[in-house]
Amino acid sequence: MENTKYMDLEERIVDALKTVYDPEIPVNIFDLGLIYDIDIKDEHTVFLRMTLTNPNCPVADSLPNEVKEAAKLVEGIEKVDLELVFEPEWSKEMMSEAAMLELGLI
Repeated sequence: MENTKYMDLEERIVDALKTVYDPEIPVNIFDLGLIYDIDIKDEHTVFLRMTLTNPNCPVADSLPNEVKEAAKLVEGIEKVDLELVFEPEWSKEMMSEAAMLELGLI
């Protein structure tokens, strides 16, 4: 059974991540599918695994920091560990339906 203790916290983290946008695509990073994993370690610590649309993305240095800062804005979160990965490689199939609609892909 999934631990419901952290479900509300995860929702609030997702909401915070949806405020961060890829500067080249007018869609938030969560709906783009750039967040691969949200692992809540305890009430104050979260681990995020994310990727970029392209390993040579011009915001490769700044976007992960923006993501960490957004997650830290969630009440109670004091520490955000973030791992930037490129496996599996991001593709447009990872986008949410809302993102695809926004970009006119469906």
